Amino acid sequence: MTDEGHAIHYTAVARGTPVYSSDDVEVGTVDQVVDNYREHILDGIVLKAADGAIRFVDGPEVARTFERAVRLTISADEVAKLPPPERGAGSFRANVRAGRLSRLFGGGWKRG
Repeated sequence: MTDEGHAIHYTAVARGTPVYSSDDVEVGTVDQVVDNYREHILDGIVLKAADGAIRFVDGPEVARTFERAVRLTISADEVAKLPPPERGAGSFRANVRAGRLSRLFGGGWKRG
């Protein structure tokens, strides 16, 4: 068992943080944290495996995020079968030029 540090919000997880499977195997490091800004939830984590493969871990498969580790709910074998992240997935940010009415009805977002 490693010293994970304190639990932190997923947005504070640093690139390069080790990622551990549910069976306590280090399966790679965090390459990117993918945030669903509209719903304020973790969409997933892009991890770089020891063999150099890039994989996408869906948000529900992330158990906890800590200062020095990320814990998953899936085993190392399951992580090895994960696909790479989808290319060109859009990210959205608030459109500050949109009026209040537009933001009220969900039109206050633009592709970032």
